[in-house]
Amino acid sequence: MSRAAVKISLVLAGYAGAFLVAAAVVAMYVASTSGPDRQLYGAMYDFGDSLLFLAVFGAAAVLPTGAALFFLRPYRSFWRVISVAALAVAATGLAALVAYLAGRTADPGSGLQAWSAVSVLRFFAAPLFAPIFLLSGLFAPIRTSRITLLAATSVEAAVLACVALSWSGLVPLR
Repeated sequence: MSRAAVKISLVLAGYAGAFLVAAAVVAMYVASTSGPDRQLYGAMYDFGDSLLFLAVFGAAAVLPTGAALFFLRPYRSFWRVISVAALAVAATGLAALVAYLAGRTADPGSGLQAWSAVSVLRFFAAPLFAPIFLLSGLFAPIRTSRITLLAATSVEAAVLACVALSWSGLVPLR
């Protein structure tokens, strides 16, 4: 087996392990919360189960992701592409925040308010994107890629902080 195949197998095994860990945690959570409420409010429990799975998978996938990024260090074109992609993804977070904040003061039933409601879904991805961008920035061998990835991390963290402050009621963003 070639070195590349071993590296790919190692990373894939890590992701499979992360998937199994996340599935086991969700299965234990479902078993511990089974009852009449789970039957009555199934859709809400399913959404919560999905978020729990994503959170556990994201945490468990840090090691295989770090290994993959380490193995990809020699490929400069990869780092240029991922830097541009990270900035584009961070820009969607910023756009979602602007749409969310603008929609809070829009007229009921307006298109802006509809975009505001949809933009909330993008916020759930920010806790996954920020660590991925940070980890990528730490492994990036090119200075410009490192700076770009850390800037994307900062944007995602700022979006997440604004939303958290807004939803907590500590800072009424209007």
